[in-house]
Amino acid sequence: MPYDLKSLRAPRLWGVPLKTLVSFLENGYSRKILEYPLIKEAGLDKLRSLDTDSAPIMTPKFPKGRSMSAANAKQTLDIFEHQPLPASEQAGFKFQSVFDFASAYRNGSTTPVRVAEQVIHAISVSNTGKAPLRAIINSNEQDIMRQATASMKRIAEGKPLSILDGVPVAVKDEVDMVPYATSVGTRIFGQDHSAPCDATVVARLRAAGALLIGKANMHEIGIGVTGANPHFGVCRNPYEPQHHTGGSSSGSASAVAAGLCPLAVGADGGGSIRIPAALCGVVGLKSTWSRVSEHGAAPLCWSVAHIGPMGATVDDVALGYSLMAGPDTNDDVTLEQPNVHLKDYLNKDLTGLRVGVFTPWFNHADKDVVDRCTQALKILEEHGATRHEINIEQLDVQRVAHMVTISSEMLTAVEKEHKKDASRFALDTRLNLAIAATFNSTDYVKAQKVRGLAIKAFMSALEDVDVIITPSSAIPAPEINTKALPEGESNLSALNEIMRFANTANFTGLPALTINAGYTDKGLPIGVQLMGRPWDESLLLRMGRVIDQATPTQKPKVHYSLY
Repeated sequence: MPYDLKSLRAPRLWGVPLKTLVSFLENGYSRKILEYPLIKEAGLDKLRSLDTDSAPIMTPKFPKGRSMSAANAKQTLDIFEHQPLPASEQAGFKFQSVFDFASAYRNGSTTPVRVAEQVIHAISVSNTGKAPLRAIINSNEQDIMRQATASMKRIAEGKPLSILDGVPVAVKDEVDMVPYATSVGTRIFGQDHSAPCDATVVARLRAAGALLIGKANMHEIGIGVTGANPHFGVCRNPYEPQHHTGGSSSGSASAVAAGLCPLAVGADGGGSIRIPAALCGVVGLKSTWSRVSEHGAAPLCWSVAHIGPMGATVDDVALGYSLMAGPDTNDDVTLEQPNVHLKDYLNKDLTGLRVGVFTPWFNHADKDVVDRCTQALKILEEHGATRHEINIEQLDVQRVAHMVTISSEMLTAVEKEHKKDASRFALDTRLNLAIAATFNSTDYVKAQKVRGLAIKAFMSALEDVDVIITPSSAIPAPEINTKALPEGESNLSALNEIMRFANTANFTGLPALTINAGYTDKGLPIGVQLMGRPWDESLLLRMGRVIDQATPTQKPKVHYSLY
């Protein structure tokens, strides 16, 4: 079967035309007039006409398989605590990593309190001016200083909780963190109360001493991939503030790229960690479904949702992953998984590893994107990996099935508030939810049948290769349409380009990592993606580190040094 993904042609709407279309679609009677052309344009007819005996797979749960012993797994994670990492070989600008902060604390060149003061100042400055960054939308100065003081005391006494002690970390506004509200990028949720307790991932980072600096901006309810938010302000790309960050974990990516923190928490239902990480020139990991606890995250899209780390370097993300992942009794689906490990993480010799390329898919992107991702592939080959051509069928119906799944689950998640007063949501959110309302129960079940086919297709490909490489996004960060601010716009054509390589990892539950692969001539970052087998995050991080170390970094236009 030939490659079947196509670029989408749809009008770019904002202002009165967008408001009119949204009102039209939110009316059950008038919606029927546009339902057929919408269905056809979205490709839903392909899903509805699909004839398959495949059983529906409601969640992408994988067998535990063979597991490294707990002792051996812990030993692989201890590389961050008990030995200095090899010096970075990366050329160009160097982000301040978690390990740089830890080293600076050890040698006394700065302290967590000084860093906290710098963070507070940088957040304030970043949110002012003609093009405010709007990466961090809620921070509590007293709480930050309280954490920093406690951290400085521990470090002075030689008793740091971990290498992360006193290091700034931001958390997406989809994930609970005391003492903040979780608004999920809206003016609806969390308006009258703060989170009662930390989400599991936040609790684990706090237990490691992380300096939690506040809540990061996001695309409203995670239903878009630009990062434009009419309630908290459009989140801007530190590499070019007149361009989008990508989304929906927009603030997390922007905060890392701007130097406000070397590590952040994101969440990914259709590329929402990897897309903004790629467009902002940082690193993001979506691990295997159920590898990281969702306890304390807004239940927006349960069968495709993944919480994960975003960081300045692969080392930062590997550390974040090692702390965040693992079983959690508060989230039953996490209980049956192999031990978290980073086997061979520092081994740069990739001899014997096979990289799968589905060439028509890989090449379905802007020329700059293809060129930089091809260079990333060459880096892997230079370190001993070999390229192998693969074929993955039915990518387009997988795209449609993921769209039906995530939008149906999101509509269900906000159904009460949406029915009560849809006008409180952003226009593009309302448009996407109105389209989701045209889907029926048969569509959802058929989509889960396609999930089974998708898992089978990717697992078949991964029998012959160890990882699959693609661009992270088909285009670099799009320019912000200032005419559409503050309400935002609908640009389904760009959304389709941005999500082309991202949604399959969510739909199948397979792990995927994005790493910076370089920049366009205008200095916009380009990301490359590695997908792997279930539970094989360590291999993705190992190979991603090779690319990361060999790719020169450029300094963002907006960047703050914290020491």
